[in-house]
Amino acid sequence: MDIVFIKQLQVDTVIGVYEWEKAITQSLFLDLALTADQRSAAASDDIKLTLDYAVIAEKVTQLITAAPIELIETVAERVAQLLLSEFATTKVEVTVSKPGAVKQAQTVGVHIVRSRS
Repeated sequence: MDIVFIKQLQVDTVIGVYEWEKAITQSLFLDLALTADQRSAAASDDIKLTLDYAVIAEKVTQLITAAPIELIETVAERVAQLLLSEFATTKVEVTVSKPGAVKQAQTVGVHIVRSRS
């Protein structure tokens, strides 16, 4: 099976559990991988037969910025459910990174894998 991916999608949003975090905007970086057969799209050179990166990025950004979220785990789960429900994919991998969350680390994050039931 083929994988369509987006790496390091930056989404600026209100994210965090601490009161000071709820008053500022922080950057999250997402890596998305969507499993889907791409042979028809490749053969016909037709964007309607593939997963449109721009549409995916826009919908994910809208979801994350719609309301404050406390946990990046929640972000990852909501993004995975969105991708599985709105796009022709059978499996998704979502990595959410939050740079600066731990002073001694370049970034921290969570990686989840979800499949269509």
